[in-house]
Amino acid sequence: MDEKVKFEMEFPIQASPQLLYQYISTPSGLSEWFAENVNSRGELFKFIWDGSEEQAHLISKKSGERIKFRWASDEGEPYYFEIRIQVDEITKDVSIMIVDFAEEDEVDEAKMLWENQISDLKQVLGSA
Repeated sequence: MDEKVKFEMEFPIQASPQLLYQYISTPSGLSEWFAENVNSRGELFKFIWDGSEEQAHLISKKSGERIKFRWASDEGEPYYFEIRIQVDEITKDVSIMIVDFAEEDEVDEAKMLWENQISDLKQVLGSA
């Protein structure tokens, strides 16, 4: 398997950090924008899209701030994806920071996927 490369993205978003955290950290919140359906049993999250299912383990989370997952297919690898809420201390502008990994020839595609996902999130929040 090829080495994956890390990439980061930032999306300004018009929403309170508390509300955003509900959408990034709970199965019901994630089902609104990230996947068609999301179930969790403890640390194991199941994401369902178009009948296909992916499992991810919750690696860490910090209430109101960030959540980090590792896909089951990346078990034993250093790869993960993180969704972090960032608030500018001066302007109080809120952004969502994405950290993810993809194979080098798939980074653009992965970024596009995140752009679509965050666009869906903005629509759900009414901040599009």
